[in-house]
Amino acid sequence: MMRVAILLCTHRKAALAQTIASLADQAVRGAELRLIVADNDETEAARPAILRAGDALPFALDYIHAPAGNIAIARNACLDAAGDADWIATIGAGHIAPRGWLAGMLGAARIGAADCVFGPVRALYPPQAPRWMRELQPHSLPYDKRTRPPCGCAGNALLRWRGRPWQGRRFDPALGRMGGEDADFFRSISGMGARMTIARGAEVADPVTPHRLRPEWLAERSYRAGQARVLEAQRGLSRAGLLGWAALRAGGCAAMQAIGSQDESRRNFWFLQGQIYRGICAELLGRPHPAPDRETGQG
Repeated sequence: MMRVAILLCTHRKAALAQTIASLADQAVRGAELRLIVADNDETEAARPAILRAGDALPFALDYIHAPAGNIAIARNACLDAAGDADWIATIGAGHIAPRGWLAGMLGAARIGAADCVFGPVRALYPPQAPRWMRELQPHSLPYDKRTRPPCGCAGNALLRWRGRPWQGRRFDPALGRMGGEDADFFRSISGMGARMTIARGAEVADPVTPHRLRPEWLAERSYRAGQARVLEAQRGLSRAGLLGWAALRAGGCAAMQAIGSQDESRRNFWFLQGQIYRGICAELLGRPHPAPDRETGQG
C-alpha cells in the first residue's frame, strides 16, 4: 500500500485546528495516510490542542516539538519523521484543503509523470480587507499559465520521496527566519532531476487574518523575500552587479509608484515590488534583518 505523509509546520497558529479538520476528508484509495505536525514554538504548549484536533482524523497524527522559531528546522523535523513514505504532501498552517485535494495532487503527478506537484493557494479575505488587496491578491499563489516550475512553495505541494536522490536533502536554516527556504529547496531538487508540474485544480484556501491585512506586514514580507533571494541563489551576477541591477529595479518601481499614485491598487503593487528589490540591496549591503514576525503563517 502506498504511504503518504502530510507535513504541517506551525508556530502559535491559532487556525491550525481548521487545517487539521480539513484533512479528515482526504482519503485516497490504496493509500495509507499519516499527518506529521512540527511545532516550532519554544514550548510544547500547543501539543494538547493539536492532539485533540487529531482525534477526529481517520488516520494517525504524530506531534513533533521542533523549537527555535525557524521554519526550516520544523520542516526538516517533518522530513526526518516522514521516513520511507512514498510521497510527502505539505500544506500551510491555517490553510483549508477541500475534499479531494490530496487525490487531485496525486492524480496530477500520475498524469504528468511528475515527482513534484505544486497547487494554488487562494486567499480568503475578511470583509474589512481593502479593495486594492482584493484586486491584487498579494496573499494568493495562483500559479497562472505564465508560471513554470521549479517556482513553488510548501504551502501546497506534493513530492515523491522514498528512494529518490533528494530524500536526504533538507531545508536551509539560514533562510528559515526570513522565508525562501522552500523555494530554495524545490529549486535544488529540480537540479537533482525532479520532474515538476502544477495542479491548478488542487487549490487550498488561506483565510487571511487581520494581522496579515496590515500594509506593514506585506511590506516586510516583500522585503524579506528580497533578502532571501540573495541567500538563495543569485549567482549569475557579481555582488556589485546584482546590487546595481536591484537598485535600478527599485528606482524603476518607485517611478511607477509615483506615476500611478492616483490609483491605489497600482500604487501599492509597485510599492510591494520595490520592497523586494530594496530587500536585495539591504542584504548585499549587510543591513540587519528585521526582527521575525511571530505571525508569519509558517507552513
